[in-house]
Amino acid sequence: MSTIRTRAVAGAAAAVSLSLVLAACGGGGDTDSAGKTTKGDVKLEFWSWTDGIQDQVEVWNKEHPETQVTFVNAAGDTVYQKLRAAITSGNAPCLSKMDGMNLANFAADGLLTDITKVAGPYRSRYTTPAWNAVSPGGITYGIPTGSSPLFTAYRADLFQRYGIKAPTTWDDVIAAGKAVQKKDKSVKIFNMAGEDPSTLVDLSWQAGAQWYKVDGDHWQIGFTTPQALKAGDIVQQLVDDDLASNASYQDPGVFKTWDLGKTIMMTTSTWQLPIYDTNFPKSRGEWQLADAPVFDPAKPQTSSNFDVTAVLKGCRYPDRAAQFAAWLSSSKESLAALTDPRSKSGLFPAVKDVSPYVGKIIPTEMFNGRSDSAKVITTAASRVGEQWQYGPDYAAMYSEMQKQWGQVMKKQLTVKDMLTHLQDWVLADLKKKGVKAVAAG
Repeated sequence: MSTIRTRAVAGAAAAVSLSLVLAACGGGGDTDSAGKTTKGDVKLEFWSWTDGIQDQVEVWNKEHPETQVTFVNAAGDTVYQKLRAAITSGNAPCLSKMDGMNLANFAADGLLTDITKVAGPYRSRYTTPAWNAVSPGGITYGIPTGSSPLFTAYRADLFQRYGIKAPTTWDDVIAAGKAVQKKDKSVKIFNMAGEDPSTLVDLSWQAGAQWYKVDGDHWQIGFTTPQALKAGDIVQQLVDDDLASNASYQDPGVFKTWDLGKTIMMTTSTWQLPIYDTNFPKSRGEWQLADAPVFDPAKPQTSSNFDVTAVLKGCRYPDRAAQFAAWLSSSKESLAALTDPRSKSGLFPAVKDVSPYVGKIIPTEMFNGRSDSAKVITTAASRVGEQWQYGPDYAAMYSEMQKQWGQVMKKQLTVKDMLTHLQDWVLADLKKKGVKAVAAG
């Protein structure tokens, strides 16, 4: 859906042996020291692969001699496997960067520490969706780090040429795509890569669907609810009517489809804006930002990815770990540095008030100031749907979805059939692993 937005699931889907349902069955991971207050000097190890983080760790260490943090650059495709191995062997760091869905998987496998009590004082700093990302099933296992709220970027010059406006709803996207096709069959309104089903994830979130939902002592699985099928129908129309290009995000030349005007709209987020400024030389200044299309204008909502700092199993000082993680992602000092494009972190905060950090991340030459880009981004951050939850086998499910997504793009399988398969697959997978789950009504 959004350029280069594929979820990092490689390796995380492996070795998933769930035996509990997070909060619905009492939680998992360490709890013995979860509410204790640590006294004296301590040392914490922190794994991350975000540019600019190491500099902030050094700032923290200078200002907090009682809690010294050792930074480890853990970049690599196998980082999640390495984390699992380190936890199993008892050599894990106290803290590690993760994304929301991998946090849910690690929590379900009992590989994280329940920090609900010590994290409580920091909760008010973050948005509800961000806190949901670190609290699958209602138990908190980390602190939000950054968000990626979705909005629209479109070629204003080509929209004018084809007589269309920035779409307000997803029905508008379909109508605009058809209007463009009548004038030029070679131009597409949107792009959906064959290896990346994030379009469906984002639309489902925006439509109010809940693929996973905790209900008492079990999970409700909702891939075939009306909201989920509504999102699937939009994807199906984009496929059936040939309205979307299929440029692969793994292709180094992927940017040309937008830069050369063969695809004229995308949903995108903050961390990608500097990438476009570098890779769209021919169309720089012709792009504008707009609110993401919605399903219900009366209740507009969008979607987001979340980076988090997880507290791993075996961490002896969860209170200090939470304190550092919250400072890193919510203090004005740290955020001012990490949201500066010169840090190359790509971080956009998950805090409630993002207004101080919006202006400097917008490449002015790219968007040329013809639309209120800052307002678009601030609005997106405030519209992220609060209902979305990552389930205990989300990463494994995503890998299963990837297997079928390519068939959907080739018109060999319908979106509805894929969603029905995922519904059955998840229910069977969770049952096999001892997790209580039922189909959502």
